[in-house]
Amino acid sequence: MDIEKKKWEVLCTAEKLDDIAKKLGQKISEDYKDKNLLIVSILKGSLFFTSDLSKNIKPVTKIDFMMTSSYGDGEINLGKVKILKDIDYDLNGYDVLIVDDILDTGITMEFLIKHLGEKNPNSLKTCVLFNKQERRKVDLKADYIGMEIEDKFLVGYGLDFKDRYRNIPYVFCVLDEDR
Repeated sequence: MDIEKKKWEVLCTAEKLDDIAKKLGQKISEDYKDKNLLIVSILKGSLFFTSDLSKNIKPVTKIDFMMTSSYGDGEINLGKVKILKDIDYDLNGYDVLIVDDILDTGITMEFLIKHLGEKNPNSLKTCVLFNKQERRKVDLKADYIGMEIEDKFLVGYGLDFKDRYRNIPYVFCVLDEDR
C-alpha cells in the first residue's frame, strides 16, 4: 500500500483525542484513588496516548514501557508476540494498567496480560485508545476504551504506517486500502 496515494479521512481530531484522554483519566483517577498505580505503556504506538492520558490521572503514578512486535514489517498481525523491551519494575505491590493504542485481534494484549500477570501485581487492567472488536481473535475486552471503531487502517497520534506518521496530531483512516 502506498499511503501517499490513498484516500483518507480524519477519524479523530486532536481535540477529540484530548477529550478522550481527559475522560479516561478522570475515570481511572476515581478507580485508582487509593491504589499504587503503575502504567505500562506499550511502545511505540501508545506513546502519545499514554503521555496525554497520564497527565489527566490525579493519583501519583509510575510509568514503565514495554515494546513488543507481532507485525514484522507488514500490516498483518503474525500471531506470535515477541518482547523487544520488558518492564523495569518488580510488579509486587502495584496495581498495573496496561495502556495501548488499539485493541485489534487481541493476541498481543492477551500475551501481555499473561506475561505481566505472572509478575504478581495486586491487580491488572487494560486501557486502549481504540477498540476494533470485529477483528478480535481471542475473547478479550479492555477495561477502559477511548473509542469503538470499525475495521479501518488507522494512522497518526502514535499509530504508524511503516514506522512513519506517528507524529501526526490526529488520527486518520485510510479509505481505499487493499487488505
